[in-house]
Amino acid sequence: MNESTKRRLLQVLRSDARRAWVVLGLLAPALFAGQRTKPRPPTTPKTYSMEKAPTDAQVVGATVCAPCHAAEASTQKTTPMALAAEPAAESNILREHPRLSFRLGLYSYQIVRAGEQSIYSVTDGKETISEPIEWAFGRGEAGQTYLFRREGAYYQSRVSFYNATQQLDLTVGAAVTLPNSLEEALGDHLGQAETRLCFSCHNTAAVTGEQFDTRRMIPGVTCEACHGPGGRHVTAMKAGRLETAYILNPGKEAPEDLVDFCGSCHRTWLMVQTMQVRGVNNVRFQPYRLENSQCWDGADGRISCLACHNPHRPRVRAVAFYDSKCLSCHRQRGTPAAQKSDAPACPVSTTDCVSCHMPKYELHGGHFKFTDHQIRVVRAGEPYPD
Repeated sequence: MNESTKRRLLQVLRSDARRAWVVLGLLAPALFAGQRTKPRPPTTPKTYSMEKAPTDAQVVGATVCAPCHAAEASTQKTTPMALAAEPAAESNILREHPRLSFRLGLYSYQIVRAGEQSIYSVTDGKETISEPIEWAFGRGEAGQTYLFRREGAYYQSRVSFYNATQQLDLTVGAAVTLPNSLEEALGDHLGQAETRLCFSCHNTAAVTGEQFDTRRMIPGVTCEACHGPGGRHVTAMKAGRLETAYILNPGKEAPEDLVDFCGSCHRTWLMVQTMQVRGVNNVRFQPYRLENSQCWDGADGRISCLACHNPHRPRVRAVAFYDSKCLSCHRQRGTPAAQKSDAPACPVSTTDCVSCHMPKYELHGGHFKFTDHQIRVVRAGEPYPD
């Protein structure tokens, strides 16, 4: 295992202790045959305390954060992160679509609204399995996937709702082959580690210590999902102990650590290598794609998640905003700041940069186009760079 691989392993371990399942696959050197184009030097591992919350950690909720952080709190609640999960009873999609259906071979799927419940059913024509949906994951811009319990274990629905079609289709990542049994047709059975992973990435305070518990969980990714439990922080601030903040601020981390921090849910470079997700299917994993960019520099804050995305605000859609981010590195020669730039200017245009250098890809059956974060010069007819 070379130094680059060791470094990436340490980063994953420090980036999210909740994802200990990743370690199980890291001892197979064959998984790391592909290396990034620009390996960076080893760094000293850090531990993010919020990712494996102590059992006595006090989660206070966003309303307690709001008086001191009013600007962030007022807009964060409308972001895709804050709306990443909701109880099925509160899902507008399920309310507005009281009967949804889909067919896969001999298996028929239905989601039917019954009062405040939505019932997920699968039948092969002879037998039927039905369970009430408990949670809806995804805000609906692309779609929404559903979680339910059967015999005490959580399952992810084999079919999801897609906004583009207003219908059900196979969940992205689900096997397109016909299931061998009605039980298999239901969806993905989630083990304990997978359950903690899914709920931790879509919600706040889903795990205390290593215990998963939805009773104290806050739906959606809110303040303490990224900043850690706020109880001690609030107490310290009220006492005027400003030197002991007891809170994590990911925005103050080095760019490479920040990208791995976000990647703990959006998938780091090493996670994708470990899972062996190949081809266009890995376009969903933005940190991995970003770090494969030729221009990636883990020490340069101009190319990091927060350079373009503010987690406290809804996603910016104005093309000019992203152009300004690109031009902070790729300045035109002759401009006052050009001499400070370490990247060549684009010879074609200074506008609409992402349409050429960050193309969109639609996954098979995904009904949604993902922006590829592997920044590059795209040439017509070239294969997807993996």
